[in-house]
Amino acid sequence: MSNKTWRKRALATTAGLGFAALILAGCTTPGETTPTTAPSEGGNSGEVVDASITLAEANEVTSFNVNTPQSNLDINSKLSYATHDTFGYINDKLEIVPNEGFGTYEKVSDDPLTVKYTLNKGLEWSDGDAIDTDDLVFGWAVESGYFDDATFDEEGNVTAGTSYFSIAGSTTGIRDSKITEISDDKLSLTLEYETPYVDWNLVWLLEQPVHVIAEKAGVTVDEITAAIQESPKGDPAAPAAPIEPLVKAAEIYNSAFDVTSLPDDPSLYLSNGPFIVDSWEPTQSMTLKLNENYKGTLKPAYTGLVFRFIGDSQAQVSALQNGEVDIINPQAAADTLTALQAIPTATVLTGDQLSYDHVDIKFAGEFADPTVREAFMKIIPRQQIVDTLIKPINPEATVLNSQIYVTSQGKVYEDSAANNGSSAYADVDVEGAKALLAGKTPTVRILYNINNPNRVAAFEAISAKATEAGFVVENLGDAKWGSLLSGDSYDVSIFGWISPGVGNVSIPQIFASNGGGNYNGVNVPEIDELANSIMTMTDEADIVEAGQAVDKLLFDNYYGLPLFQSPGVIAHSERVTGVTYMANQTGPIWNYWEWTAAAN
Repeated sequence: MSNKTWRKRALATTAGLGFAALILAGCTTPGETTPTTAPSEGGNSGEVVDASITLAEANEVTSFNVNTPQSNLDINSKLSYATHDTFGYINDKLEIVPNEGFGTYEKVSDDPLTVKYTLNKGLEWSDGDAIDTDDLVFGWAVESGYFDDATFDEEGNVTAGTSYFSIAGSTTGIRDSKITEISDDKLSLTLEYETPYVDWNLVWLLEQPVHVIAEKAGVTVDEITAAIQESPKGDPAAPAAPIEPLVKAAEIYNSAFDVTSLPDDPSLYLSNGPFIVDSWEPTQSMTLKLNENYKGTLKPAYTGLVFRFIGDSQAQVSALQNGEVDIINPQAAADTLTALQAIPTATVLTGDQLSYDHVDIKFAGEFADPTVREAFMKIIPRQQIVDTLIKPINPEATVLNSQIYVTSQGKVYEDSAANNGSSAYADVDVEGAKALLAGKTPTVRILYNINNPNRVAAFEAISAKATEAGFVVENLGDAKWGSLLSGDSYDVSIFGWISPGVGNVSIPQIFASNGGGNYNGVNVPEIDELANSIMTMTDEADIVEAGQAVDKLLFDNYYGLPLFQSPGVIAHSERVTGVTYMANQTGPIWNYWEWTAAAN
């Protein structure tokens, strides 16, 4: 296990953290939603047509474990969504929908908060191994961080104790839970929380199959589960000897599922969902087929799902027009919309996306000096970027002035933006930046996705103003930008977050000092205190007050600047029906089991 964990945590769970966590690509904090209690009605129950549906995706798969910091990408999340079942999913109304084809979970007590999980009988992984509470116990250990007792320095290095599982989410709240009961038939498990936890209904526990983790770690499942059930909670103030079965399990979990091509070992991509990976042509496409061992109810009415990797938006439009793909979710741009509207057989769906682009500044190197960070913030031409990239699509678009909320959230956004200090960066101030630098010429290494036209344009606009102010700009544009975010090769990053639209985990995930999405190393004790407390708040007014306080602290500490809320577009051919607009990170694939397609 690496001694450098890179600020591992910040979320809760769900079918893999991917559903409750913010995902790299273009994302935002969640809007206000009221979870539904209505269970899923299931998917197809009739004839399955011999047909494949092909989706265009901008990024290529990098891992079969979406929940680690280095693999927290939208495409990995979508692959996990199609190949993994769990206790629920998020629909296009941003409601939490229980998946009773997998099992049930219910709050059985408020004091203390107690949640019981029950798996359906007969569930299996695609290799035939049973899904039972051993898998949920392991998932809880991963997602809770219960056994961590590490202390970190400002660079994210472990200085004492042990940090086990590296996740892209937050352990805040879940860490204060414990397993109190496991049924003899290994189908039910009960969690009890020491304190209230606002997102308890997004804790779904299933992670990687524990029998695979055990085999590759050279231990037994019983050794892992016994260690989890018998070991005490980790305490950074009094670190204990490492728990060896968990050390070995964590080494596998943290990196063994990262890939660049289809592994020879199929245990690295097991499925418990409707689909399983069948083949992968690197840089071109990944093909999924129906999982014969799937026991759930979200059954598609077609036999294959294909991800085509097409980074360029116009190339996606051409592929749709030519019948090479059936569904696209490209980056919205004026020319993209015009081209799509000219295709008579295409259905085009648009709306606000739960995502935002932003510029983050590292709290390290020359930028450890807040004056240098402030100087860089003064030269970011946000209005120019919005006018050039977003207004051609949405003439009403404005610069985003909050790190916590997006414009479509209305009053809560407006109130925060009015009081957080963002007005100081309404206009570019090159002379002000020069004055702050006082003759210094800091080198600024800027990381961004070189295959994303919006990020390229943003880099070019920022680079010109930075150079004018005296910064020495190094272009670190890279197609593999996502895997580089957790490293130290850059000073400034331009990227986006996209949200599930439910839950309250964004603050601990991104802005807490130990957050799994805290890539720039911000470390503000007041933010940590708010991040820890927000997950135990049950009053919406308290949650908003805490969020607005964090928003101001981020501007006070020169974190970086938000750019804009992203518009969204989805288009599909007439060959496919059942596709609806989805604003969150799952995109159109959210209801793939409800699609129908013409035969191949």
